[in-house]
Order: sequence, then structure tokens, then C-alpha cells
Amino acid sequence: MTKHFLVAVLLLIAGYGCFEAWPLVAGPSLSIDFPLNNTSVPGGIVEVRGRAARAAALTLDGAPVLHDQEGNFSSTLTFPRGGSILTFAAIDRFGRSVTATRYIFVP
Repeated sequence: MTKHFLVAVLLLIAGYGCFEAWPLVAGPSLSIDFPLNNTSVPGGIVEVRGRAARAAALTLDGAPVLHDQEGNFSSTLTFPRGGSILTFAAIDRFGRSVTATRYIFVP
């Protein structure tokens, strides 16, 4: 009986360790709420919104973007007429990165 209890406690501890270590293993994630891909933006003023989880740094076309503790970010940008490509990159503290690209068009 004691042996089964000990095994159950060890499995519980190992499971909890795996649960807590998951963010380190998973790396950063990036979701862009707006703009949607291939969006037409009359006037050229775009509010960029999204979330970068488990990211130490976030960039938009190489320029740093500020994000809060939860990883939410928001910024208003202006674009000239024509097409533009927005490249987002989230980098975690171990150097792993994930990117997202959005294409917008200003008529």
C-alpha cells in the first residue's frame, strides 16, 4: 500500500513539473487580431493589435513594439498608398522566434 502511495505522489509531482515546464518547452506564440491578411485600409491609418505569449521581445518590421505583462500589444500606424507587408516577430529569452506576416493595401 505504501509503495502505491509513493508511486502516486511521484507521478503527481512529475505531472506538475511537466505542466509548469510547458511554457519553456513551447516557445513563443504570436496572434495578430488586426489587421487581417489582405485587408484594404482606406485612409492608410491602421491600428495593429495582437498578443505575443511567452515573448521577451516583439518587433514589427525590425522595430520594437511595446507589449504589456500579458503580451497584448496595440499601435496605430500610417501607411502610404499601395501595398505594404507587415512582418511581426516574437522572440523568447532562449532565442526561439515565431513570425507572422500580414499584407495590407491602401487605395
